[in-house]
Amino acid sequence: MSDAPVLLDVSPAGVAVVTLNRPDKHNAFNAEVISQLSDTFETLRANGDEVRIVFLRGNGGSFSAGADLDWMKAAAHYTEADNEEDALALATMLKRLYDLPQMTVALVQGAAMGGGAGLLAACDVGIVMKDAKIRFSEVRLGLTPATISPFVIRAIGPRWARALFASGEGFDGNFAHQIGLAQYVVENEDEMALMEEHLAKLAFSAAPGAVAEAKKLVDDVTGREIDHGLAVHTAKAIARRRASDEGKEGLSAFLERRKPVWAE
Repeated sequence: MSDAPVLLDVSPAGVAVVTLNRPDKHNAFNAEVISQLSDTFETLRANGDEVRIVFLRGNGGSFSAGADLDWMKAAAHYTEADNEEDALALATMLKRLYDLPQMTVALVQGAAMGGGAGLLAACDVGIVMKDAKIRFSEVRLGLTPATISPFVIRAIGPRWARALFASGEGFDGNFAHQIGLAQYVVENEDEMALMEEHLAKLAFSAAPGAVAEAKKLVDDVTGREIDHGLAVHTAKAIARRRASDEGKEGLSAFLERRKPVWAE
């Protein structure tokens, strides 16, 4: 395995696996890791037609322990402007992950602390080991989870976010599932592999363009009043899909009792 801090593997079928590859540091973030993740997500965005699903995982015993200690030591001597630039790089990386057109899946084992928990929140789907150790730990360091907060709050809502941000309380995979941070909990690596296979099958049965637009639809509709304006917006959205090449192919395949081209 390469010694690069972030690895990208894409199968000929279009399954992408992004691996945090600093197992000796519990896959903690530093500026290089953030930059490479950001570049990797941009590469995946640009290849949306070839890549159908993206798995994000950590090499070794942890998903990601958050910020690297040496990186934090260096940041202690930064100016406020330097710190803002540094934090913006992290926020940009998370936004690129959140905005990917493909289904994104976090595979979480061991520790997922701070920014590591932010990666989980920024993915569409979270699969966590039952005994995972998750924490929004920033307040224990005199900080706040500012850059990850938009993604976490969307995942778990403001009530739980306030409680967990303020307390810094740790929790396991079952609790992550209970509050909506993860959709699936598994007991072991074998169950994790089965869930990966299950989600990959679902991804390959769905039209790539429809997946991207369905993800965007959630953002467009969330928080809006259910009124005539929203009805018009959603009607136009489905009308565009029906008139699209994917929409026509999907309907034809259904009526002809065959698989659509994207599922062959």
